[in-house]
Amino acid sequence: MRSTPTAASSPCIPSCLALNSESLSSRRSQAAFSLDSPVTVIKGISGVRAGALRSLGIESPRDLLAHYPRRYLDMSRVSTCADARISDSCTVVGTVYEVKVKRPKNLVLTEITINDGTGTFIVTCFRQPWWGSKLSRGSRIAVSGTVEFNFGFKRMKNPLIEVIEDPAQEVTGAIVPVHPASEKLPANTMRKLVSAALDMSTGLEDPLPLDLRTRYRLMSRASALRCIHFPRTMEESAAARRRLAYEEVLMLELHLMRSHVAQAAREQALAHVVNGPCCAALRQAIPFELTLEQQDAVSDILGHMSQPLAMHHMLLGDVGTGKTAVAAFALAAVADSGTQALMMAPTEVLARQYARSLGAWFDAAGISWGVLTGSTDSDARAALLDRLSSGELSVLFGTHALIEPEVQPRCCSLVVIDEQQRFGVAQRNALIEKGRAADVLSLTATPIPRSLALATYGDMTLSYLRSKPHEHAATATKVLSYSQIGEAYEAARNALDAGRQVYVVCPLVGQSHSQKDGAASERRNDSPDSRSSQEGEQYVYASIAIEDVADFQNDDTRAAIEQARFLEQKIFCGYQVGVLHGRMKGPEKQAAMADFAEGRTQVLVATTVIEVGVDVPNATVMVIQDADRFGLAQLHQLRGRVGRGQAAGEVFLVSGSKAPLALERLSAMERISDGFELAEYDLSLRREGDILGNRQHGTSTLKLVNVVRDAALIEAAHADARALLDADPDLNQPEHRALRYEVARAFPEQAQRKED
Repeated sequence: MRSTPTAASSPCIPSCLALNSESLSSRRSQAAFSLDSPVTVIKGISGVRAGALRSLGIESPRDLLAHYPRRYLDMSRVSTCADARISDSCTVVGTVYEVKVKRPKNLVLTEITINDGTGTFIVTCFRQPWWGSKLSRGSRIAVSGTVEFNFGFKRMKNPLIEVIEDPAQEVTGAIVPVHPASEKLPANTMRKLVSAALDMSTGLEDPLPLDLRTRYRLMSRASALRCIHFPRTMEESAAARRRLAYEEVLMLELHLMRSHVAQAAREQALAHVVNGPCCAALRQAIPFELTLEQQDAVSDILGHMSQPLAMHHMLLGDVGTGKTAVAAFALAAVADSGTQALMMAPTEVLARQYARSLGAWFDAAGISWGVLTGSTDSDARAALLDRLSSGELSVLFGTHALIEPEVQPRCCSLVVIDEQQRFGVAQRNALIEKGRAADVLSLTATPIPRSLALATYGDMTLSYLRSKPHEHAATATKVLSYSQIGEAYEAARNALDAGRQVYVVCPLVGQSHSQKDGAASERRNDSPDSRSSQEGEQYVYASIAIEDVADFQNDDTRAAIEQARFLEQKIFCGYQVGVLHGRMKGPEKQAAMADFAEGRTQVLVATTVIEVGVDVPNATVMVIQDADRFGLAQLHQLRGRVGRGQAAGEVFLVSGSKAPLALERLSAMERISDGFELAEYDLSLRREGDILGNRQHGTSTLKLVNVVRDAALIEAAHADARALLDADPDLNQPEHRALRYEVARAFPEQAQRKED
């Protein structure tokens, strides 16, 4: 079986070498050192070429090894000249009849005519004049490429060419890798550079322990790198991808878990009282029966809180599944333990909603509480901070105001962060540091499938809520073109006439589609998907602008106000129309939402994402303009703002797009109501981190993993990482040292923290 010329001297499965332990160790150390050297150590890489590689994120030979092919050209089928079909990819073996080097204008063409007894084939090579001296009449060659037909002959342009020196050699075709390339670094050059990096990796120690490789029948790392870059069969490339994908996930999980283990080892956490009188009173105060899922989540969380190890737990629940009620029991356990809890919300509206929904229950259970936001007046603020510092206050709800230095609880043992992905790492850490080895409970309504959650939040334990505790009327979703928007406005008018309320969401009002696309491209130009788009692979999500709150920072205030005025005067005559946009100050946003929640305005025109968790049961219709600008997760969360009462909800997704893929994506909203099922669909179209907007932690290191296709692999790697750290927390055992080195190299910030 023939490999490509660039890898011909390096078979996929290396032969065994008899080396003593000293020479083996020396070779491994030398290989590791060489791979982490500047990429210029590779012959043929000058300063200019190094700069071109740097633009692709390649600065060392090791980076070249991780520059995996994005696809393969399967030319393993060997055909005769007569049987080679037009437009097919194949390999043809023949004898050279003639070689001509032509120089029309500023171009150099080498034309090679071959014959195999069944017909004649012409090969054209651009800017490769060396074939004129390397080949002569009678040379036997194999050419692999796509067959064309021009001027009466079958032809190939710039095929892969191999000179066959041995007349007895059997030619079986080739699999040609196509690596991400650039104008200065064409694909054939990338193949040569990757091959050179592979030669430097000879002798590199395999970081995966032997027992894991044996258990899952994984090839060695050296074999996997050879086979993913230069496979001899497509089966080899698949096996190599499986091995390297498992390694990627295992190292990420170890990184996430070791960070948490190291933090937990520094200080012992409080073992909370989880069966005290406050928890019991809370169960009596809640006016409904918890669902089985809620009961299981409460048991999970309280079980972790009862241990003397810091909890790091995430509660994932679809819109309306009752996450707040579950979190209430964690807060009650804090009161039973005589300590304090801080619960941070992304908005003031949501923080005050906690007070309304949980305050009465806590009053009945004898749990003291308060609310601190940016708009809290100075006297009330001072009183709250005094009660907190004295220990009189058990639970303090709030916004970013909670992370201010003046907020000093006497003994904080639990931090709850709602919609934690809407806070930066520094903000979350600032809140967690308010306590000593405090337990952390994160809540999110973003539907994240388990495989993605493990890959993104592998250091956390997880609980899921999928069913809603109360039966709500169904919400119908319909996709409309702008020519049909009158249908949406008619439904909205009917709802208003019936005493209901309406949301109209206008993303990035006042900006053209090109402006929106430009903003999205600028924010995402470092993602693997945008690079694929630059390489010519059309990616349906490349121009989506609305992924998270940051995407609304440039909305046009004047255009938003004009849109609200137009709707009030022309569409919803006789009804009060309010407006909510990203440049409003906190108190103004609070007032706009309060006016809508209390019915003083009947229509709310919003250019920003409607606040997560806001509950206005009387709102039954939502019209989302430019719906194709949103990710599906954001559309699903918006949809959850209507139909929260007894009346059915209606959501109209209005789009000006004519792209079939964009409309097909929106149509999923019509047929899928379950957030997690929708997330799975979203991920099947997109790539692993994009449902969350910005990639988090180290998930950008997952170059080969697809969280839908590789769910079982992620589960296995997560469990294996946990078992490894349970047995060897610092990975100090001899069989784990290579793995420890690789994790530290892949995530240097953790290694630096451990040294500090």
